[in-house]
Amino acid sequence: MEQFQSGKDYVAGDDLLQAVNIAMALQKPLLIKGEPGTGKTVLAQAIADFFGKELLVWNIKSTTKAESGLYVYDVVQRLYDSQLGVNGVDQIERYVRLGTLGQAFSSEQQVVLLIDEIDKADLEFPNDLLWELDRMEFHISETGKTVAAKHRPVVIITSNAEKELPDAFLRRCVFHYIEFPDRDLMEQIIRAHYPELDNQLLQQALKIFYQIRNLNGLQKKPGTSEVLDWICALQISGAELDLKKNPLPFTGVLLKKNEDLNTLAKNFQGA
Repeated sequence: MEQFQSGKDYVAGDDLLQAVNIAMALQKPLLIKGEPGTGKTVLAQAIADFFGKELLVWNIKSTTKAESGLYVYDVVQRLYDSQLGVNGVDQIERYVRLGTLGQAFSSEQQVVLLIDEIDKADLEFPNDLLWELDRMEFHISETGKTVAAKHRPVVIITSNAEKELPDAFLRRCVFHYIEFPDRDLMEQIIRAHYPELDNQLLQQALKIFYQIRNLNGLQKKPGTSEVLDWICALQISGAELDLKKNPLPFTGVLLKKNEDLNTLAKNFQGA
């Protein structure tokens, strides 16, 4: 079995790479947690790109129900068509649409399925998926048919730990917590996105970025996406990071709360 590896667009630590490959070998969902900005969501895209597979994304909201990921029976449209005398109203299959999980099961090729932010749904949501994720099949009661997976999808599940997930669900997953990248790994990540970046600018930006992350009292620490955007802004503008001559530029790219900007202004010591 081919092993997932870091690529030019996605750089991961060895422990994360091992977690992905073990989950794929065991054919179990990979449950990913980590603070915002650690690359949880883009991991699924990186896996899909690496193996040349289609990515299907199921974005979970507070109102999402498990059955909506399996299929939706459009009874309203069927009633509307019957009132208009449309032919084929008796063919219930015409009014059954597969959800994201159903599409993953019915795909002719193996796909990567991202169930994003599962902890946003109600507490019963993960339990409602246990059977489907275990057996890789589900029943459509309106038609009496069972949809079985033609190929077991590579399932990546992300959580921001807003709610605790049920033990029964956790037992069926391989779990990995993505630690925030240290300076060496962050340098690799930035180089992957900006291979021609001036080394002096990179080193200055990294030093300042980690100083800001270490400030006490920040409500939302800047993450990987923020530092990438910040470096892009610095490149576009040609701004310098010499704090002896200039104030820190584009702080609103790194910090997104007034309180954090105030904390930065009061406590930041410079490079």
